[in-house]
Amino acid sequence: MTLFSLLLVLGWERLFKLGEHWQLDHRLEPLFRGRQRFSLLRTLMMTVIAMLIVWLVVWSLKGILFGVAQLLFWIVVGLLCIGAGSVRLHYHSYLKAASHDDEAAHQAMAAELTLIHGVPVECSEREFLRELQNALIWINFRFYLAPLFWFVVGGPYGPVLLVGYAFLRAWQSWLAKHHSPLERSQSGVDRLLHVLDWIPVRLAGVAYALLGHGERALPAWFAALGDLHRPQYQVLTSLAQFSLARDPHMDKVETPRVAVALAKRISLVLVVVVALLTIYGTLV
Repeated sequence: MTLFSLLLVLGWERLFKLGEHWQLDHRLEPLFRGRQRFSLLRTLMMTVIAMLIVWLVVWSLKGILFGVAQLLFWIVVGLLCIGAGSVRLHYHSYLKAASHDDEAAHQAMAAELTLIHGVPVECSEREFLRELQNALIWINFRFYLAPLFWFVVGGPYGPVLLVGYAFLRAWQSWLAKHHSPLERSQSGVDRLLHVLDWIPVRLAGVAYALLGHGERALPAWFAALGDLHRPQYQVLTSLAQFSLARDPHMDKVETPRVAVALAKRISLVLVVVVALLTIYGTLV
C-alpha cells in the first residue's frame, strides 16, 4: 500500500498542488499563532499529540471497506505532508521576476526561498546564486525526500511518522517567519530535525555523490558518515555542489533551474529505488 499511495500522492501533487490549500504547514498556522512560550518539551508534546491523533485514525480505519478507507486516509496525509505547494509558487515567481530584471521582486522571492538558512551578508553575486541553489536543494529534501523516507520506513504506520516530521518542519518554518532566532532555539525544533534528518541526508547525499564527481564526492560522503555535529544542511548541499559544479552558471535564471532539475532527478531515482524494493518484497 505504501508504493501505491506514494505514486498517487506524487502524481496528484505535481498536477494539482499549486498553493497552500493542501499544505499541512498552512493548516497548522492557527495552532501556532497561540504559542507564546517555547521549549523542547512543548515541541515534543505538540508533535507526539499530532502523531497520536494520526495513529488513532489509522488504527480505527483498519479493515473498514476492505481497507479502502485507510488507503484514502494515507493519500490525504501524503498530500498534506509531501510537496512544496506555496514554495513552488515562490520559485516560479522568482524566475518570472528574474527573467524580467525586476530586482526588488526577485530579491523578495529569493528571501522567501532562503528563509531557513539565509544568505551571507554582503556576498557576491556568485555566492548569492550558490546559496540560492543550496536553498532549493534543501527545499526539495525537506518537502520531498525526507517525508518520502519517513513515509516508507514507517511501514503500516507510515502516516504517523510522516505527520510527525511534517509537523516539526511546519513549526520550524513558522518560527523562522514570525519569531526571533532565540525563541526558535528555545523551542528545540532545530535539534530535533538535526537528529531526524541524519539518515535521510546520508541516503540522499549518496545519490548526489554518485551523480557528481565521484573521485571527490564519494570520499566526502564517507567522511559525512562519522560526522555527528555538522549541520545536515551543509552536509547535503556540499555533496550536491559536486554535481552542480558540472554546470557552473552565473545567470540568475538558469542557476536555480539547474539545481531544481538535479533535485528532481534525485527524487525520481529514490522513488524508483522504493518501487524496486517493494517489488522484490523488501518493503510493504
